[in-house]
Amino acid sequence: MSKQLYHSTAIVGGMTLISRLMGFARDIMFANLFGVNAATDAFFVAFKIPNFLRRLFAEGAFAQAFVPMLSDYRHNGEHRNLQRFVDQASGTLAVLLAIVTLLGLLAAPLLISLFAPGFLWEGDQFELAVQLLRITFPYLLFIVLTAFAGAILNAHGKFAVPAITPVFLNISMIAAAIWLAPLFDQPILALSWGVFAAGIVQLVFQLPALWRLGLLPKPRWGWRDANVRRALKLMSPTIFAVSVVQINLLFDTLMASFLTSGSVSWLYYSDRLVEFPLGILGIAVATVVLPHLSTHHAADAPAAFSRSLNWGLRLVMLAGLPATLGLMLLSQPLVSSLFEYNEFGANDAMMASKSLRAFAAGLLAFMLIKLLVSGFSAQNDTRTPVRFGIYSVVSNVILNLLLILPLAHAGVALATSLSAYINAGLLLKTLLKTRILRLDQGWWLFATRVIVATTIMSAFLLTAVDASIWPNWNAAQRGLHLTATIVAAMLIYAFSLVLLGLRLRHLTEH
Repeated sequence: MSKQLYHSTAIVGGMTLISRLMGFARDIMFANLFGVNAATDAFFVAFKIPNFLRRLFAEGAFAQAFVPMLSDYRHNGEHRNLQRFVDQASGTLAVLLAIVTLLGLLAAPLLISLFAPGFLWEGDQFELAVQLLRITFPYLLFIVLTAFAGAILNAHGKFAVPAITPVFLNISMIAAAIWLAPLFDQPILALSWGVFAAGIVQLVFQLPALWRLGLLPKPRWGWRDANVRRALKLMSPTIFAVSVVQINLLFDTLMASFLTSGSVSWLYYSDRLVEFPLGILGIAVATVVLPHLSTHHAADAPAAFSRSLNWGLRLVMLAGLPATLGLMLLSQPLVSSLFEYNEFGANDAMMASKSLRAFAAGLLAFMLIKLLVSGFSAQNDTRTPVRFGIYSVVSNVILNLLLILPLAHAGVALATSLSAYINAGLLLKTLLKTRILRLDQGWWLFATRVIVATTIMSAFLLTAVDASIWPNWNAAQRGLHLTATIVAAMLIYAFSLVLLGLRLRHLTEH
């Protein structure tokens, strides 16, 4: 089982790595071509809403609602019953989403007022944000249907196609920035059209894989079907539970809209750097482990269920803890190496690195939330994660109000990280208390090894990296030094684990 899980995680992680690297190329281009100003703030707010929905649906939350039901159909039903469910669910979703999309287009001014009320005092910026949102909002319709297609594929153990699909968002936006932007009086409009086109491309890309499974949807209205209604009923609380971090990030954008011009953009670039390891490991592990958990629950195998959760926890801690400390300690060199060119100045790099340190502090918690919610979703328990999610949102609001004055945009980011640890802690405590999760023998020794090795790696970064000299180098020198530093840190971490007695069997045995 462990080999299968590692193989699937490697596929999802590898495909996600390609997408994230393309995302970096996209953001580097944006920083160089558009800089940091009122127009980029307006676009990032307009992009934040559909991109929030992309993360909400395409990066695990949608699967949390549908994969358990699809797994039940596979385990207990016939193919024709599964096909009927797919047809009716896709048709019902399409109609409901078309209505929501139309309402979103009409309510664009209200949405911008809600998510970036600070723009109301900047007339031109507010109008631009509304215009951009009306172009990007239909992305919702296509990305939810794309996520449904991905859930079907994941439930059948087909992880590669859904994992590589997000790369088309980056390709579309890069193409828009290069070829469309020069054609517009307001070049930033081209990026919104890139988002719109990406939604269509991502959905079409997944259709051949569904056809090969014999599950290409033939959409039909199915509101009266009990299972369709049950799935939709489960979807809303499940999406909220998994995506609390993204909801908190939207609130961060709201708060940042009241701060100095550029704050929204600084938060965007720092969040993108945190999303890199989160997508490669955190989302990959949660995506792969969910079908296994659902299968174990359907087969009434609690011991196997717990073992799968243990496997996920070990992998998240092994990679998540050093990634958290590494991002925090390399924040300035990372931002400087990737973005500090042309329109993106030294002050922008310094400000973005502050919020990166604050966001990076919560990386381990962000990863844990993705995994731990799967433990509840696989058992069709949506109420518990929702309750803890509400606690997290409330704590984020309170912490924002406390931290925004002394720390500005970095305080906004830190509030999200701290509220994530509250959420992750409550989820983990409940799984342990109810004995759904029973920590394997040797867990604490494993954790001690990881903590000590991470401490050794962090000591190296503290002594070897002088961030103040980074801006004095050219792009090639920055890239070379950054790569060498990261490779050296990873080798030190790996050798430390080996010297402390960690072996591959400790990651695969149950």
